[in-house]
Amino acid sequence: MSDTNDAATQATAVPSHTGEDAQNDVLLDVQHLTKRFAAETNFFGRATSHVQAVDDVSFQIRRGEAFGLVGESGCGKTTVGKMLVNLIKPTSGTIVFDGHDLTAMKNKERKRYCRDIQLIFQDPYASLNPRMRVGDIIAEPILTNKLLPKDQVEDRVNELLECVGLANYMRNRYPHEFSGGQRQRVGIARALAVKPKLIVCDEPVSALDVSIQAQVLKMMEDLKERLNTSMIMITHDLGVVASLCNRIAIMYGGKIVEIGTDKEIFYEPKHPYTQGLIRSLPKMEAGQGKLYNIKGMVPDLLHLPQGCRFAPRCEHACERCHCEMPPLYDIGGGHLVRCFLYEEQGTPVETAEGGEQE
Repeated sequence: MSDTNDAATQATAVPSHTGEDAQNDVLLDVQHLTKRFAAETNFFGRATSHVQAVDDVSFQIRRGEAFGLVGESGCGKTTVGKMLVNLIKPTSGTIVFDGHDLTAMKNKERKRYCRDIQLIFQDPYASLNPRMRVGDIIAEPILTNKLLPKDQVEDRVNELLECVGLANYMRNRYPHEFSGGQRQRVGIARALAVKPKLIVCDEPVSALDVSIQAQVLKMMEDLKERLNTSMIMITHDLGVVASLCNRIAIMYGGKIVEIGTDKEIFYEPKHPYTQGLIRSLPKMEAGQGKLYNIKGMVPDLLHLPQGCRFAPRCEHACERCHCEMPPLYDIGGGHLVRCFLYEEQGTPVETAEGGEQE
C-alpha cells in the first residue's frame, strides 16, 4: 500500500482544487456521469422503462495515480469503464481527459485522444484475434497510429514483449499457444504499445488462477512505477486493489458510496457497505469461524429503492434513509462518504439530489 501522507493528498471526487498546478495535475475528471439503458420499448420503439446502470458518478484521477473502482456484480463499474473508452455513450455527465471534454466531441474529434486511453479486457483470450500472431497483434496499434517507421516496429514489439516478461521468440506464436496469464501479458503489451496516459483495467485478473493473478498484478505495479502511467482498476475483489491502488472508490447500485485512500478504505471504512465488505474478507487467523455476510440482495436496477440504495440492507438505516438519497460528505482529507451518519462531522460536496454543491 502507498504511504499514508502521500495518499491523503490525492484528489476528491468533486473538484476542490485551487491553483493552476493542482488543476494541471488532474488527468481525468469525471463529473455526474449517468447511463440509462432501455429495458422495455413500446410499439414505436420508444423506451417505456430504463435500467439505471450508472447514476451521477464523479471522481478524479491524477497523473501517475492508480485508482480502484470496486463493487459487486451489477453495480455499474464496468459500464463506467466502457464510457471512459468510448465503447458506449453516457446519457449525461462529462468526461474531461487531459483538459479536453471528450463527451462534447464528435467521434472524429475524439479519435485523436482514443490512443491515450487504453483498455485491458477481462477475458484475455476473447480480446485477442486467434488468426493473428502475437507480434502482429502488438504491432497493429503502432502501425494504425503511424507511431514508428515500419522498419522500427519489430524492435518496438520485442521491447514490449520483454517489458511484460515474454521472450522475443513468442512473437510468432498464436494466442491459443499461450496460457491465460501469458495471454493477459500480451493484452497489456498491446495496451502499452501506443504509450497511453491512462489504462482502464476491467477485471484484468479475474479469469486467472490465484498464483498467476499475483504475478500479473506485480508486473502491472512495476510497469506503473516505471512508466508513470495512470491506471483505473475495475474489480469486485478488494485484494486486487490493496497492493496496486493509491485511492479506492466503492460503488453500490450505480452510485459511489465512499472514496478514500487505500489505508482509509481498509483500516477506517466509514460507509456501512464498505464496512461489510471489509468484514467479509477472510483473515489468516486461527478460529476465525464463519465469514461475515451482508444480509439481503443487491438492488434491482430496474426497480431501485427510494432513498439510499443500501438502506434495505443496512443495520443503521432510519426512516430518512428510505426516503432521501444522502449526498457525499467530506469527512476530512478528501475522504468522502455517502451516509447520513456523517452529516454532522462532514461537509457535503454535493446536494442530496446529487448535484455539485455551490
